[in-house]
Amino acid sequence: MHYMLMFNETAAEMAKRDHPQAAAAYWGGWTAYMGAIAQSGAMVSGNGLQLPETATTLRVGEGRRHVADGPFADTKEMLGGYVIIDVPDLDSALEWASRAPCATAGSVEIRPVLPAPVH
Repeated sequence: MHYMLMFNETAAEMAKRDHPQAAAAYWGGWTAYMGAIAQSGAMVSGNGLQLPETATTLRVGEGRRHVADGPFADTKEMLGGYVIIDVPDLDSALEWASRAPCATAGSVEIRPVLPAPVH
């Protein structure tokens, strides 16, 4: 079964991406984690995301598009990336999620992926 793991990080954690003293450890943790998923054969796909400030949000109301710069909500955690994994069950997905570097300072949302429609 395919599950999406959505990695939510705090602003402090995301700031480590470019911090001279913290970047190596930050990226090293993520590289090791993603490498472990890939090596296990569970990885289907995944990507990190640019910082939330680069987001554009679209809403449609009254037949018109409303476009705003930035993320759609002011939250304490921001989506930093995702991975799709193929594992037997939710327990296996939870095991991978618990190993994510952001699990201790942010959160990981685990969601089953809808199967492709059969025609």
